[in-house]
Amino acid sequence: MAEQALITAIGGQEPDIDPSAFTAPTSVVIGEVTMAPGSSVWYHAVLRADCGPIVIGAGSNIQDNCSVHVDPGFPVTVGERVSVGHNAVLHGCTVEDDVLIGMGATVLNGAHIGTGSLVAAQALVPQGMRVPPGSLVAGVPAKVKRQLTQEELDGVKFNAVGYVELAKAHREAFED
Repeated sequence: MAEQALITAIGGQEPDIDPSAFTAPTSVVIGEVTMAPGSSVWYHAVLRADCGPIVIGAGSNIQDNCSVHVDPGFPVTVGERVSVGHNAVLHGCTVEDDVLIGMGATVLNGAHIGTGSLVAAQALVPQGMRVPPGSLVAGVPAKVKRQLTQEELDGVKFNAVGYVELAKAHREAFED
């Protein structure tokens, strides 16, 4: 039998995971987590909603080794078709639709990433920062560098669609 994801309630709050969502073996989903259709949480990723809600939108992916956590008054909302790259940290923030959070990036409490944006790998988005829609942000601390081109935005969307298909293949591999 294949190893299962750790999915558990805490404080009376139970995860609500759509049947079409993928939770990889070794992933951890705790507490008030909602996963919409076609969303995915990958290997060794942790979604810990022990003091507020985490919402993962349709077609979004939380890749390997990511940490998603909340603080009181700082929930995490991830929109639709969002890719959160390997080793990224989302903490008490809002990420709108069609966004790519680069590998190893950190987004802190109260930060708000606008639709169609790209947060570069290793960027640190500080507490309370508001990123306008369509922005490329990079650096430590992160700063808006420029607007994304249409080609870059198309790439962000393509990445999310690819992960929906990849999740289906991984689910099938573990059903055997």
